[in-house]
Amino acid sequence: MSLQMLAEMSNRYGKNPECVLAGGGNTSYKDENYLYVKGSGTSLATIKPEEFVMMERKGLAEMMTKTYPEEDAIRESMALEDLMASRHITHMNRRPSVETSLHDLFPYSYVLHLHPSMINGMTCGKEGAKYCENLFAGKAVWIPITKPGYILAKVCKEAMDKFTAENGYAPKILFLENHGVFFAADTVEEIDELCAGTFATLKTQIKEEPDFSEVAFNRERAAYLAPTVRMLYNKDGAITLFHASKSANEFVANKEAFAPLSKPFSPDHIVYCKAYFLFVEAYDDAEEQTEAIKKAYAEYVEKNGFAPRVIAVEKLGFFISGDNMKQAQTAKELLIDSVKVAVYAKAFGGALHMTQELIDFIVNWEVESYRSKVSAAGSSAKRLEGKISLVTGSAQGFGKGIAMAMAEHGAHLVIADLNYDGAVACAEEINEKFGAHTAFAIKVNVGDEASVKEMFEATALTFGGLDVLVNNAGIVRAGSLDEMTKDNFEFVTLINYTAYYLCAKYASKIMKIQNRIAPDYMTDIIQINSKSGLAGSNKNFAYAGSKFGGIGLTQSFALELAPYQIKVNAICPGNLLDGPLWSDPEKGLFVQYLNAGKVPGAKTVADVKKFYESKVPMNRGCREADVVVAILYLIEQKYETGQAVPVTGGQEMLK
Repeated sequence: MSLQMLAEMSNRYGKNPECVLAGGGNTSYKDENYLYVKGSGTSLATIKPEEFVMMERKGLAEMMTKTYPEEDAIRESMALEDLMASRHITHMNRRPSVETSLHDLFPYSYVLHLHPSMINGMTCGKEGAKYCENLFAGKAVWIPITKPGYILAKVCKEAMDKFTAENGYAPKILFLENHGVFFAADTVEEIDELCAGTFATLKTQIKEEPDFSEVAFNRERAAYLAPTVRMLYNKDGAITLFHASKSANEFVANKEAFAPLSKPFSPDHIVYCKAYFLFVEAYDDAEEQTEAIKKAYAEYVEKNGFAPRVIAVEKLGFFISGDNMKQAQTAKELLIDSVKVAVYAKAFGGALHMTQELIDFIVNWEVESYRSKVSAAGSSAKRLEGKISLVTGSAQGFGKGIAMAMAEHGAHLVIADLNYDGAVACAEEINEKFGAHTAFAIKVNVGDEASVKEMFEATALTFGGLDVLVNNAGIVRAGSLDEMTKDNFEFVTLINYTAYYLCAKYASKIMKIQNRIAPDYMTDIIQINSKSGLAGSNKNFAYAGSKFGGIGLTQSFALELAPYQIKVNAICPGNLLDGPLWSDPEKGLFVQYLNAGKVPGAKTVADVKKFYESKVPMNRGCREADVVVAILYLIEQKYETGQAVPVTGGQEMLK
């Protein structure tokens, strides 16, 4: 029952964005002999009773009586070895929180350790100790900035013993400068009261709240800088997010304004965001701005030995990078927290950063290196792992099927469609099935240049670049020469032909930027064409003509873009006879062709379908899975461009 209550408390606080940071924090329950503590790298929000690490309290107590060497690396290695040896024999395959010894110091059953931004406004404030004394006298202990691990546990023990001797009772609140807070009590209800009371007390001092509402920024500039940052971070592809908001952008007004964010506030900021953010001054000229970022980036790497996760560009906003989406989103969460802490710290004497000595210690500390590796884990070797992909016309039908399949193979998806509600529903379905932030929706009119340009800028701002464009959006208006209107003919041409040019134009602009930084990095433009692009179609000339033209564009684009490692190919599917394009009872091609008399002797829709099935040597219509295989092939093939790949069941073959 006690472990169940511990898990419920952990989950409740772990799901509260005001309390946790990157899923971190830790909790514990103890009895006379054992302490059950959250394991390193596990999440408070989801931990189950059986997942807590069982520790022998006798072993933990003995650690506090030992004398370890003064040299940091040797001391912490030996202390970690003793900590691991204190695990119960049934839990030897789990790694306890590094703060386990500190949990054991409290003579109370339950302990909750958090890193709330508001509380860290005080613990990371220059006058935090003074405010702690004024606001929490006789209730809490303040621990000056201290190296984490064994040294921190020793310092806390001495301070807690002193508090107990002076007051006749042990402290239930422990504030750690540049770190966070511990709450301890014999019941979960009292833990809740302590936490709520602390927040309420601090709110009386807060004069300014962080504001993350939208703020105006140069979207085009940010969108076309993002691919540069993305490839600088990882020339094999990465995720780069962009953030601009009212409070965040106050810190990029100029270099002086950036000072509160120039160094980390806590160990967590170092673990997930690296030791420092990079600030780059603004330039009016786009090319000069790009070169300034490249130069500052190279200098940063040479000085620090690692790439910056967060780049602040003056008067613009923040670029946040990671090798995968999880890493990038975690770094963004830490950036947001840094902004919150900096704003809250104004009420406590201004921002107080970690000391350089402690920054260097954390950067080289094995325990935090382990935590960082656990956080970054999760990538798999899927065929499209991490590929930033945009599929037009993907809110429903065939396009949705392509997008779902690409997500299953590891791609990040932009679901682009004029049907925005359908695009949102598709993106939500993908995110629910394959993980948050896998897909996002955007409304686009592919026949409108401004709309297409905005679509690709949004893609770069959301994911950092573009690896694959699947130009799938298309329409059919069947009819004979006598029946076809000029408006219908031009509409088919606009969506099937002109829109392909527009999408290729703006997709390749992003891809070329990536190529400048990573000349060997390959990207793909794939047009979903048709078998009607390989052979004429009776009483369907508007569609066939647009698809013939699409192959001409594909071959021409391929020649122009090959120097930039952009492969351009088309896929020519056979008739998707089971899809809505054909089988929709009101607007489907079966109905259109029946009404147009395209199939001699056909009296019903079933007659039309049977006629078209009989024309396929493999005796069935094309399916989404058939086309997805071709998409995967074209992306993985490094020596194929300018091709029109038939996927027709033998109905149309290359000549």
